[in-house]
Amino acid sequence: QLCTMNKDAQMRATINQKLIETGERERLKDLLRAKLIECGWKDQLKAHCKDVIKEKGLEHVTVDDLVAEITPKGRALVPDSVKKELLQRIRTFLAQHANL
Repeated sequence: QLCTMNKDAQMRATINQKLIETGERERLKDLLRAKLIECGWKDQLKAHCKDVIKEKGLEHVTVDDLVAEITPKGRALVPDSVKKELLQRIRTFLAQHANL
């Protein structure tokens, strides 16, 4: 099982490297950023941050606390359509670079 996990980690690293080298990683990040703004995700998360700060008090919240508090909600709020589109783009990229 350790060997399989190591192979998976190696494959992810290889794919990530290829995404970076080709510039596709930046294009995917830009697409994700635009889609999240478009669907209101960014505004929802911003409002949640404000709520957390109000609830705990500004002087009692660190950046690390805020990140820990909003990360699960942020992930849960990403629409399935955005996830699917990103996954499809990655699959297409992998199909075009099948020699990985």
